Amino acid sequence: MLPRYENKMTAIRSMLSSLVGEIILASEETLKGFEAHEDSHYDLSKTYLKNLQSEANNIDNEIIKTFALFGPEAEELRQLVAFLKMTNELDRIGDAVKKYNRRLQEHCVRGCDLTILIPSIIQLHKTTLNALQYIAACLNAMDECDTEELYRKVMVEESKNDDIFSIMEKELLNNIVISGELSVEYVKILGTLRKLERTGDRTVNIAALLLYAQKGGEIRIYN
Repeated sequence: MLPRYENKMTAIRSMLSSLVGEIILASEETLKGFEAHEDSHYDLSKTYLKNLQSEANNIDNEIIKTFALFGPEAEELRQLVAFLKMTNELDRIGDAVKKYNRRLQEHCVRGCDLTILIPSIIQLHKTTLNALQYIAACLNAMDECDTEELYRKVMVEESKNDDIFSIMEKELLNNIVISGELSVEYVKILGTLRKLERTGDRTVNIAALLLYAQKGGEIRIYN
């Protein structure tokens, strides 16, 4: 492909990497807010994602323009298709982080006893952060990235995520049964934590897309 095409692809990867980086920063601030019981971290988290939708749309527009201008084929076409699908996954992850941030902050002031769950919530959160950081590193060095190894690493984090969530789900269901007036709040907490569980699935989707972009094969996406 022409140098102009290579420059365009580098720019698109940079935009995707920047979007992942903003999601990571937002997620890190939410975790700090939960650990330190500091609203300032929750508030800062929101600022990183305030332009998420418009940034994702800009990436899509650049990808579509690249299709129109260069008519890519084979490997180049695979990369653009993967990147186009990736922006949707990142948009949905960012939206989940925003909702998780808001709801977690609300739960922490409503009187629910989360003491027994705190270590597990932190570990659940870290699995999604780890997976996103692996993805960011791959996007930052796409030519050197071993996408098969990336996929394996992200799958390990997603497996941990599922195991931790299953344990917490059982604990919360027990609390729902015995907590009386607070049972509704515990149902809401379960829904909030499910945002992190679904984020783990979406990081696997992104890793699969990067693998497809580099190696080919079939695109396998979990809804």
